[in-house]
Amino acid sequence: MTRLKKVFNTKSSKVLNVYCTAGYPALDSTLPIIAALEKNGADLVELGMPYSDPLADGPVIQESGARALENGMSIEVLFDQLKSLRATSNIPVVLMGYMNPVLQYGFEKFCAAAAAVGVDGLILPDMPAYEFEATYGAIVKKHGLDFIFLVTPETPTERIVYLDSLSSGFLYAVSASATTGSALNFDAVDAYLQKLKQMRLINPILVGFGVKDAASFELASRHTAGAIIGSAYIKALENSVDVTSTTAQFLSSVIGQK
Repeated sequence: MTRLKKVFNTKSSKVLNVYCTAGYPALDSTLPIIAALEKNGADLVELGMPYSDPLADGPVIQESGARALENGMSIEVLFDQLKSLRATSNIPVVLMGYMNPVLQYGFEKFCAAAAAVGVDGLILPDMPAYEFEATYGAIVKKHGLDFIFLVTPETPTERIVYLDSLSSGFLYAVSASATTGSALNFDAVDAYLQKLKQMRLINPILVGFGVKDAASFELASRHTAGAIIGSAYIKALENSVDVTSTTAQFLSSVIGQK
């Protein structure tokens, strides 16, 4: 059983996925942050690969990516850092990024390297579904990785079913057609999440964009398997002098003491 499947088999609700940017706030923060997230109650980690043109990211995550790039983070550096990941950590890790740097690195080379260091899955928001189905999906599967597609409130029902069929691990339900960190109107999003629940999709659903604290995490998890927190956590790390204690405090404010 994959690490992602194990999480959702063990925990059917309030699964917490926390987004962090590789190489932020410092170049060597990546592994300590993953360890702190695992220790303090996160169920999985969405690890952002910084990119100069991050189309789905709001200003907070964009700024963290810019700082990470200034710090010297790259795909090569990240894979080098992650070589020791599985010696100490068992939390599922999903890499989130964009096609351009992955294609520059080499798609198959990237998947092979990700699998070799113990990465569990990929989120590439600008991956065209037809290209995934025709070409890239077979490479992802060959290397034993999960691939997560995103759906929005505007995604037609037929396409939601299609993207769900291509996904594995979970389906990423964007709460609104906006960028990360946008304010969340849960009255508007509640009907959308109920609709997804009633569709009885193949994959568990995690809600992202606008989830920032205990109240929004509770609401986002009402009709789904759980939620993704990103910008609020990045903001907490911004001026952190100790990422371990900052992470413990942040997660305690969302889910209570582990």
